[in-house]
Amino acid sequence: MTLGSFVVRSTFRNKRRSLLTMSSVGFSLLLLTMMMSIWRTFYIDPGTPDAARRIVTRDRVSLAFFLPAYYRDKIRSVPGVLAVVPMTYFGNHYKDDRSANAFAQIVTDPEEYLKVASDKIVPPEQVLAWQRDRTGALVDVELTKKYGWKLGDRITLDSPYFPVRPELTIRAIYKIDPPARALYFSTKYLEESVNWFKGQAGWYITQVASAGDVAPVSSAIDQMFRNSPQRTKTESQQAFLLSFVATLGNVKTFILSICGAVVFAILLVSANTMAMSIRGRTREVAVLKTLGFTRQRLLAMLVGEAVALSLAGGIFGVVAATAALQWLTHSPLAIGIPAGMRVTAPTMLVALLVAATVGFVSGCLPAYSASRINIVEGLRHIG
Repeated sequence: MTLGSFVVRSTFRNKRRSLLTMSSVGFSLLLLTMMMSIWRTFYIDPGTPDAARRIVTRDRVSLAFFLPAYYRDKIRSVPGVLAVVPMTYFGNHYKDDRSANAFAQIVTDPEEYLKVASDKIVPPEQVLAWQRDRTGALVDVELTKKYGWKLGDRITLDSPYFPVRPELTIRAIYKIDPPARALYFSTKYLEESVNWFKGQAGWYITQVASAGDVAPVSSAIDQMFRNSPQRTKTESQQAFLLSFVATLGNVKTFILSICGAVVFAILLVSANTMAMSIRGRTREVAVLKTLGFTRQRLLAMLVGEAVALSLAGGIFGVVAATAALQWLTHSPLAIGIPAGMRVTAPTMLVALLVAATVGFVSGCLPAYSASRINIVEGLRHIG
C-alpha cells in the first residue's frame, strides 16, 4: 500500500464525520466560488473588444432625465467617434407583469444601431427588413427559443413608462455571446405614438475608433455640454453598467466580507475535524512510530488527510457553484443577473487552491502535535 492510498483510506475511515465535513466545506466553497464569479463579472471581465470601444452619454444627474435629440449630431462631431445611436428604455413587460416574462425592451435607431453593436450577429437580409419596417423588431435568439417566436410574428409590448402598447413585427434575430435577452425597435415609431417624447433620448451609445479613445472622447463630450442646460456624464460601457450595481451599496466590501467569512468558516470546520480525528488516533500514531514511521512521514500523512478532505469538499462546492450559476443565468427569474456570468477555469483553480491551503493550515498544528507523541505515552492513551 502506498502512502497516497493509505492517506485516502484514513481520510474516509469515519464516513459520517468525513461526509459532514465535506458538505460543510463544499457549501462554503460554493458561496466563495459564486462570490468570486460575481466579482470577476462586474470588476475584472473587460467584455468583448467591441464593448471596450463603446461609451455611454447620459444626463449628469439621473437616467430619469432625457437628453435632447440634437446632442447626437454634436457628439458625432467629436474626433474619434465612429457612430452614435440614441437609446431609451421602454420597459420590460410582455404578456403580464410577472418576472418570468420580463426582458429589456429598448428603442433605438435601426439605421445605425448595428454599427455600434457590431458584436451582434444578424443576417444582412434581416437587417434590411428591420430597417425598412417602422414597426419592426430586433430580438435575441434566446427570446425566440423561450417564446417560440419566428420571423414575421407579431407581438405587443406594454410599458410602465409610456402610455402606448406598440404592436411589433419580428424582422430580425441576433446572436451574441453571452446572450443579451433584449428587444429593440425604432425610436421613430415611439415618437409617432407619444407626442411628448419627440426630440428626446434616454442616453446615447457611441462607438469610438479604439479603446484608447474612450477617455479623451468621453472628456471631450462632457466638456462640450458643460455650459448646456442639461450637462452630461460620459463613461465607458463597463462603468455605466457598474453604476447600476453601485445603487445596491458598497458591493465590493460586501463581496470581500463574505469571502473572508467563508474562508474563516472553512478553516474552523477543517481544523476542528482534524483535531478530533487526530486526538482519537493517538494510539494508532504511536503504533505507526513503532513500525518505523518517522516524524516527517507522519506529518505528511496527517496533513495530507486534511488537504484531501478539504479538496474533496472544494471540488463538490465548485461543481455545485458551476451548476447553480448555469441555472441562474438561464432562469426566467434571473432579472438583473448578467447572462455572461459563469465559473471560469481561473476561478475554479483559485477556489480549489483556497480549499487546499485551508486544509494544509488546519492540519499542520494537530499533525505537528501528533508527530511529537512519545511512543510509550501514546500506547497508554485511552480515548
